[in-house]
Amino acid sequence: MTGATDDDPTCTFCRIVRDEPDSTRWIDRDEDAVAFLPLPDSRLAPGHTLVVPREHSLGLLDASPRALHATVDLAQRVGRAMKGGLGATGTVLLQATGVDAGQSVPHFHLHVVPCWADDGITFWPAGSSGHVVDGDPGALLAEMFE
Repeated sequence: MTGATDDDPTCTFCRIVRDEPDSTRWIDRDEDAVAFLPLPDSRLAPGHTLVVPREHSLGLLDASPRALHATVDLAQRVGRAMKGGLGATGTVLLQATGVDAGQSVPHFHLHVVPCWADDGITFWPAGSSGHVVDGDPGALLAEMFE
């Protein structure tokens, strides 16, 4: 069971998806997901795009399979457009679920960020988590699938 709903009237992304304001710089829109540029002061690179499912869910863990598929499919198409239209030589896909992961808008979404050689964009963590888990993390995860 997911925590997905058609619309949350208090959600910024639900309002954008529902009302489709002219002030939004749309990249693509389909039945299940939309792609648009974030506000100018939030863009990590030229062409940085948000891909948002029309269906509301808080994050990755709550999204329906349909919303996940539509969002990832559109993100792939956006990435291909970045390569063909902007000459990007790579893309970074960012997603955070939960405040502790850095999620700032409580609606599942992906950031597709175009990259070029020596552009200063790198997203691989410089270090590793200092969090300690009691037991073998791999075994604990595998148990959740049994």
